Amino acid sequence: MNFLKRHPFPVAAHFKQSLVLTFSLPPEALAKMLPPPLSLDTLEGRCAFVAVAMVQTEALRPKGFPRWLGNDFFLAGYRIFVRYTNTKGKNLRGLYILESQTDRRKMEVMGNLMTHYNYSKIEVVQAYGEEDGLKTYQIESPSEGFAVKVKYGEDPALPAESPFADWKQARRFAGPLPFTFTYDAEQQNVLIVEGIRQNWKPRPVTVESYRLPWLEGKGLSEAVLASAFVVEDIPYWWRKGKTEPWLASL
Repeated sequence: MNFLKRHPFPVAAHFKQSLVLTFSLPPEALAKMLPPPLSLDTLEGRCAFVAVAMVQTEALRPKGFPRWLGNDFFLAGYRIFVRYTNTKGKNLRGLYILESQTDRRKMEVMGNLMTHYNYSKIEVVQAYGEEDGLKTYQIESPSEGFAVKVKYGEDPALPAESPFADWKQARRFAGPLPFTFTYDAEQQNVLIVEGIRQNWKPRPVTVESYRLPWLEGKGLSEAVLASAFVVEDIPYWWRKGKTEPWLASL
């Protein structure tokens, strides 16, 4: 079972849409959530970031398998932006996943069988609309109590309390980053999974409203909305996971 959780084969999918809300916090608020091998990826040492990604995924399957064998599902992922120095001394930017949610029982079971991403099943309602000639997107979870509404504008402003100077700076913390890290405390090793994407061009969006009880539940009620980006119709795949001993990297 532990072998399966190491991403033993490459996986492919198609992202119909990925909406990412990034929140800023004092570094000390997130540092306590990280395992020893990882450190925070910060903005000039003064802000650390946690992101909520809401992704409509299509045709998730082992890479090389036909699309019709894949699974479609919604994913909400809660992750921290981190850095890790590997055994070769290379400093890698990536994500540490705290929790994942999905609208499919099958994905909950398979996700927990093959990853350490802590999947749970939730109810999800999504709706697209239009206001003032601009496209809107709303997503709600009756079971979790979260709700987000965004508007796709031509030139949106950064959120009022964002620590970023401009959208170009915010883009560095929009995700996804090249790597995802998992730490096995018992074996004292780090699992590194690399994601490969095509045509990834995030567009900033305006957050009209949001309610995310997950943040308060994790003691992160002081989180400040820093940015929001959306991408659409993205081919994506993950390489086979690589494991290396953490002690060897000290």
